[in-house]
Amino acid sequence: MTMRKATALLASAALVLSGCGGSSGGGGGGTPTPTPAPAPAPAPAPAPSGGLFTPPALAALTVAEVERIIAQAAGEASARGLPSIIAVTDRVGNVLGVFEMTGAPATMTVSRQRIGGLAPSGGEEGLQGAVVPAVTGAIAKAITGAYLSSGGNAFSTRTASQIVQQHFPPGPTTAGLESGPLFGVQFSQLPCSDLSSRFLPGGGPGALIGPKRSPLGLAADPGGLPIYKNGVVVGGIGVMGDGDYGFDPNSIDTDLDDEEAIALAGTQGFTPPTDIRADRIFVDGTALRFSDATASQLSALQTNFAAAPGALIPVTGYSNGTIIAGTPYGSEASGVRAATAGEFSNPDAFVLTDGSGNPRFPIRAGTDGASVSQPLTAGEVRAILEEAFAVLSRARAQIRRPLDSRMQATISIVDTHGRVLGIVRSPDGPLFGTDVSLQKARTAAFFSNPVAGQQLLAAGGDPASYVQRVRDFLGDPNALTGTFAFADRSGGNLSRPYFPDGEVGQPPGPLSVTSTGLFSPFAVGLQTDLVAGNIVQHVQFVAGASGSDTPVGCTGIPAAPGGQKRVANGIQIFPGSVPIYRGGELVGGIGVSGDGIDQDDMVSFLGLHNGGQRVGGIGNAAPAIRADRIEVNVGGRSVRLRYINCPFAPFLDTSDQNVCQGL
Repeated sequence: MTMRKATALLASAALVLSGCGGSSGGGGGGTPTPTPAPAPAPAPAPAPSGGLFTPPALAALTVAEVERIIAQAAGEASARGLPSIIAVTDRVGNVLGVFEMTGAPATMTVSRQRIGGLAPSGGEEGLQGAVVPAVTGAIAKAITGAYLSSGGNAFSTRTASQIVQQHFPPGPTTAGLESGPLFGVQFSQLPCSDLSSRFLPGGGPGALIGPKRSPLGLAADPGGLPIYKNGVVVGGIGVMGDGDYGFDPNSIDTDLDDEEAIALAGTQGFTPPTDIRADRIFVDGTALRFSDATASQLSALQTNFAAAPGALIPVTGYSNGTIIAGTPYGSEASGVRAATAGEFSNPDAFVLTDGSGNPRFPIRAGTDGASVSQPLTAGEVRAILEEAFAVLSRARAQIRRPLDSRMQATISIVDTHGRVLGIVRSPDGPLFGTDVSLQKARTAAFFSNPVAGQQLLAAGGDPASYVQRVRDFLGDPNALTGTFAFADRSGGNLSRPYFPDGEVGQPPGPLSVTSTGLFSPFAVGLQTDLVAGNIVQHVQFVAGASGSDTPVGCTGIPAAPGGQKRVANGIQIFPGSVPIYRGGELVGGIGVSGDGIDQDDMVSFLGLHNGGQRVGGIGNAAPAIRADRIEVNVGGRSVRLRYINCPFAPFLDTSDQNVCQGL
C-alpha cells in the first residue's frame, strides 16, 4: 500500500465517526478552587535488602480522581472556548475514561507541516494530511505522557516533539545540528505490536494488563502530560480540541497552546515534582521542554464532574464508555511486576506478566533452528540478560533526576526469527522503552540477516523500493544480505533526512524520505511505510468503518519459518541495539531502551560481550563486519557509518573511560 493511498483510506474512515460520539450534558461551572502547588518530591526511601533500586510505590488513580482530572480540564476548555476530547490513562496505558465535550471535533487532521512549510496538496508523505478520529489523538497524547515518564523524569508530548525531529533542538537557527536523540520513537507502541496488549471489552482477569498499545504511536502534539500522585507517575492526560494533530517545529520560542493549558489544568493536584520535569533535564547542553503553559495562566479550577458540558464516550478497542480506576504499576494486575528468584536472578529485576502469576516472556532458547545451525540456548540468553542488567545497574543515567542516578531501562533479546527469548527491566524504567527495546533488538537482527533484502522485496510496494536505494547509496549490490552487522545506530544513520546526520544540503539517507525537504514526524521513510497499512486498518476499526482490527504483528514482511514475523512490532531507528553472533553466524539481537541512547548502546554492547565471555561461543559481531567499516561517498568525501557510541564517565562505581574501546 502506498502512503498516499493510506492517507485517503484514513480520511474515509474518519468520516464514519463524524456522526458518532457522546451526548450533550448540562452547563459548566463548579466551585472555584485555588490552583494547587506542584506536588513535593517524596523523600527517598531505602532500597530493599540486596537491591540497588527502590521500586515505585504502588499507587493508582481512583474513579473520583479521574473524574476530578476530567472536570478540571473540561472547565479550562470551557473558559477558553475550545470544546475538547479528554482522555486519561494509567501508567501502563489502560484508558480510564474518555470525555467528549459538547461541540468537540469528531475528527482531526495530521499536520501537513514539514521542512520549508506545508506539503502541497497531493504531495503529502507518510501520514501527512490524514483525517482521523480525534479521540485517537487524545488517547495517544495521554499514553505518551504516561509512557515517557518515571520517578526520575516527567516528559510531555512537547518533550516528545523536541526529541524526534530532524535537528535537535528544532528551530530556525539550529539547522545543521544532528537529529533528535529519539528520532523515530513516535512509531512505537503501535496498534499492531505483538508486545502491547489490547483492550478486553468483557473485563475479567487480564483486562488491565499492560503495556497497552496506542492508536497512533507516541504523540508530538502539545496537550499530553503525565499524572503524578505523591511523586509517583500514575498515568497521563491527553487533550484534542483544535482538530490539528501536529508538532512544534520551534522549541526555542514559547507558544500559547490551549490544548496544553487544558491538560495542565487537568493535572492540577497531580503534577510531577518540579525537580524531575523535563525542563530540569539537559541533553547535550540543551534543556528539554515540558510545558509552555503555566498554572498562573489557568482559570479558576472547576471540579464538578457532573456539571462538565459533555459526556463519557466508548471508544472501540480502548474503553467501554465508563470511568474505571487505574491499576497500580508494579502489581500483578498491571502486567509489570518484580521478578521472582526463579524468573531472574537479580533482586531488582522486573518482568512482564500475564496477570495470573506467569511471566509473558520467560527466558528460553532460540526457535530458529530452521535458519541457523546452532540457535541460542536458554543458558546463553540468561547470561546475556544478567550481564546486561549488571551493566545497567552500574551505569549513570542521562535523563533522570537527581544527577548521578542509576540508569533504568528495559532489555530484550530475540532470535533471528524475531521471537522473544527474554525481556527484563529495572523497576522504574520508562514504559515506552519496553516496546522500543524489542523493536531495537529485532531491527538489529533483521538488518544484519542474510534475508533482509529478500524480505523487504517480498513485502512489495513502498518497502521493496528501499532495497535498491540502499544498494545504490552504499555502492554495494550485496547490501542487506548479511555481509555486514548493523546496530540500530547504523540503520539510524541511513534513516535520517540528511546524510551525514544534520548536515543541511546533503542527500537523505536511503531509508529516509525520498528527497530532502520532506521531513515530518509523520513521514520518516521505511519505518513509516512498513506500518502504514496496519495504522489504516486500525483507525478504520476505531471509527467503525471496519469490523476487523489490525492483526497482531506489524508490517507486510512475510513470516519467518514457524509463522513469526521478524519485526512484529515495527522497526526502530535510534541507537541501543546490536546483533548477536556465534562465530560468523547471526543468531539474534539485543535491544535496550531507557535512560539515554549512548547508555542504551553500552548496555547492549557490553552486556553481550560480558555474557559471551562468561559462557563462551557467542558475542558481538567481529570488527571486520561491523557497519562502521562501511564508507559512503558524499560529495567527494568519505563518510563512515557508525556502530555504537558508549558514553563518557559511564559508571557510578568507577572512573573508567572508553569502556567499549577495543572490544
